[in-house]
Amino acid sequence: MHKAQIAALTAATLVVFGAYYGLADALDLVPGVLTASPADYTVQPFPTASAVAQEPDAASGLAADAPVPDAAELTALANTLAGDERVGKGTTGVSIVDVVSGEELVDVRAGSPLTPASSNKVPVAWAALSLMGAEHTLRTTAVLEGSTLTLVGGGDVLLAEDAGDPDATVGRAGLGDLARSAAAQLEAQGVTSVTVALDDTLFTGPTWNDAWAAGNESWVAPIQPLMVDVTAYPSGGYPADPAMDAAQVFADHLRAAGISVTGQVSRAAAGAEATELAAVESAPLADILSVSLKASDNTMTEVEGRLVALAAGEEASFDGATRAVLARLRDDGFDVSGVTMRDSCGLALGDKVPARLLAQIIARAAGDDAGTTGRSLMTALPVGGLDGTLDDRYVGISGAGTVRAKTGSLDTAASLTGTVVTADGRLLAFSVIVDGFEEGGLYSARMAIDDDLVSPLAACGCGG
Repeated sequence: MHKAQIAALTAATLVVFGAYYGLADALDLVPGVLTASPADYTVQPFPTASAVAQEPDAASGLAADAPVPDAAELTALANTLAGDERVGKGTTGVSIVDVVSGEELVDVRAGSPLTPASSNKVPVAWAALSLMGAEHTLRTTAVLEGSTLTLVGGGDVLLAEDAGDPDATVGRAGLGDLARSAAAQLEAQGVTSVTVALDDTLFTGPTWNDAWAAGNESWVAPIQPLMVDVTAYPSGGYPADPAMDAAQVFADHLRAAGISVTGQVSRAAAGAEATELAAVESAPLADILSVSLKASDNTMTEVEGRLVALAAGEEASFDGATRAVLARLRDDGFDVSGVTMRDSCGLALGDKVPARLLAQIIARAAGDDAGTTGRSLMTALPVGGLDGTLDDRYVGISGAGTVRAKTGSLDTAASLTGTVVTADGRLLAFSVIVDGFEEGGLYSARMAIDDDLVSPLAACGCGG
């Protein structure tokens, strides 16, 4: 039989079989979707929920009775780090404090002043929050005297180039918004042409610290009281004159808003008779610190130090900032003896701070009675394996999510200052500084800090 005939007979058979099966399905004799029975589409009510509403449980915190780690075991960890060949000839200082009791559990050269690197930002942040408050904001203003419109810097170095975002921290205040508001006021007064000046006299002294080694220009901008978004330069390449660049942007927006700007932007303090036309305001200080501490932004921290100086009645310079920070710490009951601060951000090798002071600041901030100052500081610190300068550390090992700390990294010094929750649920404040290893040893020293001390602390089931 030909293949064509076989295929035709097979198809016919399938058609006949399908017809008979469909009839059987309609009569509900075999399984299928067809039926000859009348349809019943009566809608059934949803069942009534019978569970009794429950009040949500309060968020559980750390166990109040979590065991305190054995001090001898923790000291052994610190000594292991100090003797690790990966720290080379570096000097190691470690202080570990039980947050609940305030007791120092580990003292390995904890009182020795060492180069803290960016852990130096911790005392600056405490002083700023303690003196100015978490809700403090920074105003950038435009003032008019005669035919001169002056842009006055108020310490905001996160300015948006154009429109601000009221829900953002970086770019909360916008130079474009400021210019348009000022232009509207000028037009209301019948003014169509102005000269523009920049007033950046809020800060005094040099914009560069002579305690910083050459090459650090990649890590810090000239310190001035206004700048268009300093975070836009993660790999350096900062403008030579950030404040003047911001003033040029402001002038361009004035022109776009219909105001004629004559001549070049000049530098001059606003006169005593100048009238404020418009202002824009930064995010609160607590949010600003969260940006600067998580990213370890040197420029922002130097600005914050100067703002502390202004609030304390000091001159807003490098020296005035460090004097004001130390004075505030002293007023708040911290022992600052032996401390040398050459800058706020920690780039200076001449900075010398004991690990004990750093750990005590963190222990105070993490305590139950720390208030807004402490909560804001702790919230601003990077979290292991999650964000900021700790986003790539403790990934897949003990410490991810349980270490919250400020990092510090220089060519010859490494540090880490923050809190860790042990496996037993005990909250510890700590600071570790390794100072004086050979150049090129930063990565090894950092690994030793994590491997020998901090990650074992997080994994510690060593209740005494």
